[in-house]
Amino acid sequence: MTGIRDALKTAAADLARAGIEGGRLDARLLLGHVLGRAVWPHEDAPLDDAALARFRMLVDRRLAREPVSKIVGRRAFWTLDLAVTADTLDPRPDSETLIESALAAFADRDPPRRILDLGTGTGCLLLAALSEFPQATGLGIDRSGPAAAVARRNAEETGLADRAEIRCQDWSELASDERFDLVLSNPPYIAEAEIPTLEEDVRLHDPLGALVAGADGLEAYRALAPILARVLAPDGVAILELGIGQGDAVAALMASVGLLEVDRKADLAGIPRSLVLKWNDTRSNTP
Repeated sequence: MTGIRDALKTAAADLARAGIEGGRLDARLLLGHVLGRAVWPHEDAPLDDAALARFRMLVDRRLAREPVSKIVGRRAFWTLDLAVTADTLDPRPDSETLIESALAAFADRDPPRRILDLGTGTGCLLLAALSEFPQATGLGIDRSGPAAAVARRNAEETGLADRAEIRCQDWSELASDERFDLVLSNPPYIAEAEIPTLEEDVRLHDPLGALVAGADGLEAYRALAPILARVLAPDGVAILELGIGQGDAVAALMASVGLLEVDRKADLAGIPRSLVLKWNDTRSNTP
């Protein structure tokens, strides 16, 4: 009977030969999913034939470049454990930069009371923000019905459903009288020509509609600009995720509707990832 140590060693070697980085950790996560507990590479406990067969099936899916999170149906984000499906983007650490920026933006002022997440997907940004601002309520919007269903599930599982409303609708359908103190968005920002260059984990397993935004990758930001100008409260803060090298172009688009860049925060790789915006003091404070 195969033991845990040998099963992990074999799987990690197979993943390494396929060019998948972090194969040892992936193997541990997949076997842990099969066994329903954390596993460690030094364990000598035996695996029964059924568990080993299921583990090998999951490893084969990873060899086909399906992300571990999509295989196990879960992903950690900020302090939350969230459900993910093929209908949602995989929440990534890069996006946690937006939550860091939100905490910094409200560090010396009253916290936000109303939060909006445009393109909510799993609900990761909205729910993480609500977990940090316990007096706030929030609205997450996604035009994908299946993605909105995942966000609702995550709101329930994290105990935040009483403060988080999830709607399936287009951004442009927001009521004209709705105003928000904090607006978050991780919009599509990949240019169409870049699709073939994406990692297979992303290209084959993330919904392309949540990734791709026209020929230059800025189409979603162009759509966002007038919406932000309509829904951001006079004292509000908007924080947008950026694609690589897009900061100046996005800041210019937002400046065209009266929003001023006040901060740009880099992710752990040193890539500018969040753009923080407020109303420009040189214009009227009323959108």
